[in-house]
Amino acid sequence: MAKIKGSCEMCVHYVFDEYTQCYTCEVNLDEDEMEKFLRGSNFDCHYFDLDDEYKIVRKQN
Repeated sequence: MAKIKGSCEMCVHYVFDEYTQCYTCEVNLDEDEMEKFLRGSNFDCHYFDLDDEYKIVRKQN
């Protein structure tokens, strides 16, 4: 199965934090991953998981 690439806004780990009133990633990136993410140098997140609300329904069928 091919890995899906996408933006943070499409990831299940990207959630709204009511305390800070902004969206944040729940994944703790290591130092190297965070540097690549902040620099924007072709960051490929290994933790990306498509926020697919119909995933459970497809498994049931």
